[in-house]
Amino acid sequence: CVDTRYYILDPEVRAGGMYSGVLYKCTAKIITTSRCSAMEELIRYLKACGISDIYAYNARFDFSHLPELREFNWYDIMRIAAYRQFNRSIPATAPCCKTGRLKSNYGVESITRMLTGNKRYCEVHNAVADAVDELRIMELLGQPADIYNCAEI
Repeated sequence: CVDTRYYILDPEVRAGGMYSGVLYKCTAKIITTSRCSAMEELIRYLKACGISDIYAYNARFDFSHLPELREFNWYDIMRIAAYRQFNRSIPATAPCCKTGRLKSNYGVESITRMLTGNKRYCEVHNAVADAVDELRIMELLGQPADIYNCAEI
């Protein structure tokens, strides 16, 4: 992780939600702004850094909620992490489909526990912490970036 940006969108933040209790649980600089301003700044920043690819766990969810970022290439980390042939930490006893995909328990929390051996790990559920967790999953899987080509959205 080389940088973090944490945008709190106003007025959306006022609606509350399931994870509003961890909204400000973040070490990154918090920027409160409108969605439009946040997306414009984020797109400018990503382009200035030469970033064209976005990796996310269950990327279809984020892709559908962030239409402003559709010009980028999206890749789903889960499509790699949940498969035995890409994730050597999946126990031999874990129930898998014929394709090698876990039948259940392949969310970020379960996969992180598998990869790290830390059975007490719990997700924080805020954007920055989630992004750092997802980057960590990619690092722990140790797969080359081109392996994610089959996980493009």
